[in-house]
This record gives sequence, structure tokens and C-alpha cells, in this order.
Amino acid sequence: MAGIATLNLCSSHRFRYSSVSFVRKPSVIPMRILPRTPLRSRFTKIFALTSNDIKVGSNLEVDGAPWKVIEFLHVKPGKGAAFVRTKMRNYVTRNTVEKTFRAGSTIKEATMLKETKQYTYKDGNQFVFMDLSTYEEVRLNESDVGDRTKWLKEGMDCTVLFWNGKVIDFEVPISVKLTVVDVDPGLKGDTAQGGSKPATLDTGAVVNVPLFVNIGDEILVDTRTGQYMNRA
Repeated sequence: MAGIATLNLCSSHRFRYSSVSFVRKPSVIPMRILPRTPLRSRFTKIFALTSNDIKVGSNLEVDGAPWKVIEFLHVKPGKGAAFVRTKMRNYVTRNTVEKTFRAGSTIKEATMLKETKQYTYKDGNQFVFMDLSTYEEVRLNESDVGDRTKWLKEGMDCTVLFWNGKVIDFEVPISVKLTVVDVDPGLKGDTAQGGSKPATLDTGAVVNVPLFVNIGDEILVDTRTGQYMNRA
């Protein structure tokens, strides 16, 4: 019929009206952006051990508190059931106790979350550690750090331990590079096998070093034993 436009429906959902084309666009559902949640609060893990799994460094949850095993001994008496004798340190109170577990008994493992933080500075009696990606600060008291302060140096990366969302401890690197600030001068011909002498480091720690080490030398120290390893 003259004067009336033709409407054509195609399989591609395109409508043609006269010389103008219209395309049906799919509906879009806006994405919901969830607020950022700290990684340590997103997941909950529960692990169970048996007394046979106990070893030095094991983290156990006993009576609702986290403990670290520092000594253990499997005992098989001539009479009676076998057991495991342990010495454990409470992460929160720092108390050390001896406790025995029946062989094969089930024990809850204390789930620790470890995060790398940089030791930045000391504020009064608190040591401040910072997450370099979020700038979140974690503070530990002098009583929490203890004698490990002799290995701490500003800018050092440490491992902070969380349990149930709370900071309970931290770990210094196994080996640290420190500078000798005071030591008796070495003598010509001194060798690494020729004896040792005490040296004071820039953190205040005192370690025995070979006779050839002098003031200004940088050395590597094993923080687990406090022993000299080698020159850096």
C-alpha cells in the first residue's frame, strides 16, 4: 500500500524501519564491588594432629590457647601405654610448661597466619612493623620482642604471626647482616682457624668472630644460635 513503510523482523533481532536500523542491546547488570577484607579474616582453617606428629616448632591449641613445642620426647615404657612428653611455650603469656600426651591421641593444631612486615622504628617501648602494600602498622611491646631486639635493624623484613586475628609473635630472619662497631684489632697473619674474639654489632648484639674481623666489617649472623657465619 502506498505511503505505508514496511517493517521487517530479522533473526538477528534487528528492526528495519525505512532506512533507519535499530539494534537491541543486551541488558547489563551492574557488578557489585565488595569492600576490601583483610586476607587473614576471610578463611578459617581447622587442622588436627596426633601426638605422633608432634615435633619441635609444632603449633598446638591446648585449653583454648596457642602453644609452641620447644622440646619433645616419645616414651615407650616397659609397662603401660606409650606417651609423648613435651615442653611448650604459650604464645600469649610466654609461660613454659611441661605436658604429656597419650600416644595416638588427637590434638588440635593452632592455625597461624604469617605475614611479612618491615620493622620501621621504635616508638617508646613499642616496636613498629609496617605492611608496605597497605601501610598498616603492627606494634609489639618490648616484652613481646624480648632479647630478639639485638637482631632487629630498621628496614628489616620480619614475619609476623597472627592467631584468631590477633598478633601473637614475630620471627626475625634466620640470618642477618650486621656491622661490627667495636672489636679488638686483628693481627697480621690472623686466620679463621686461629681463634675468636667478641665483637659488638650495630644492634648491640655481641658475638664471637674470627680474629681477622675488624671494625666496619659487615658479617652474617645466625639468629637461631647467635653465631658468626661469615663476612658479608
